[in-house]
Amino acid sequence: VQLQAFGGGLVQAGGSLRLSCEASGRTFSNYGMGWFRQVSGKNREFVAAISRSGGSTYYADSVKGRFTISRDNAKNTVYLQMNNLKPEDTAVYYCAAGPRAIGAMSYDYWGQGTEVTVSS
Repeated sequence: VQLQAFGGGLVQAGGSLRLSCEASGRTFSNYGMGWFRQVSGKNREFVAAISRSGGSTYYADSVKGRFTISRDNAKNTVYLQMNNLKPEDTAVYYCAAGPRAIGAMSYDYWGQGTEVTVSS
């Protein structure tokens, strides 16, 4: 499956962004989807995940209550709504997919990343 993420940009602290990730090549609804982020020089970290049906969601403690993951299986797209952004949310955000993905585990396919910069 091919993944393309977009929607990143520069935003002030307290602002919002919505990331999108479009999938192609396989049946989208067969894949759990996740968002991860990475700051240069640091390990990639889990942000949020959603089950194949969309019925279950998972979040890192650092984004709970501020970020919302959702998916539209008819559009082969997963979203990450990010509200009340903080400077520490600055990173490159990656979407990922896996047929056995659950939570932060078992992702087989990765998108190219979209950069989010939050200014203070």
